[in-house]
Amino acid sequence: MQTTGKLNFIDLGTKDYKECWDYQEELLAVVVNEKKATGNPTGRNFFLLVEHPHVYTLGKSGDEKNMLIHADFLKKIDATYYKINRGGDITYHGPGQLVGYPILDLDYHNMGVRQYIERMEDAIIRTLSFYGIEGGRKEGATGVWLDPAHRVRARKICAIGVRISRSVTMHGFALNVNTDLRYFSYINPCGFVNFGVTSISQELKREVNMAEVKGLIKNNFSLLVESHKK
Repeated sequence: MQTTGKLNFIDLGTKDYKECWDYQEELLAVVVNEKKATGNPTGRNFFLLVEHPHVYTLGKSGDEKNMLIHADFLKKIDATYYKINRGGDITYHGPGQLVGYPILDLDYHNMGVRQYIERMEDAIIRTLSFYGIEGGRKEGATGVWLDPAHRVRARKICAIGVRISRSVTMHGFALNVNTDLRYFSYINPCGFVNFGVTSISQELKREVNMAEVKGLIKNNFSLLVESHKK
């Protein structure tokens, strides 16, 4: 049944990265095919929320040299590695990190790609503000950062990488909530060698309720995206 444009959130709990990637492709095809069949923008959409087992993913424009370990060490740390079809460089996903995969038609929501990424960043920034954390943008980089203009203290808390097909989105954001940050030491995160990474729990010095973060993301993303519908 076609949706009305209200974001259709699907909480997958914890799911293998490749299985979730395949699922995204299936849902993308559903949205793209409906759009092609009608010749009009479609309100059909899906927004997956998920945590992954330890995995590294390299975007199509990424540099394999930013993976600092070899296959045998990947097995030792119980992690997998995939080259994927989103933009951006290498990143890590794992337990305690909230990953969001919006699959929606930008034409229906009256947004360009740049606007879409900015709305995603804004939703994360609003979510962080609930915890008294001031997030921001770093010039020349996507995602959400803390102290973004500082030459030493700048650190990334949320990575963003997307793919667009017929103006329909897939892939999305990865917000470090209770993430084991040691796993980032095995890569140059997003291709950066001079900046660190952080998490909500690292900043607050306590564990954060994941269900609460999911609720905030749903509200903030819905407000920002749906306000741009035609």
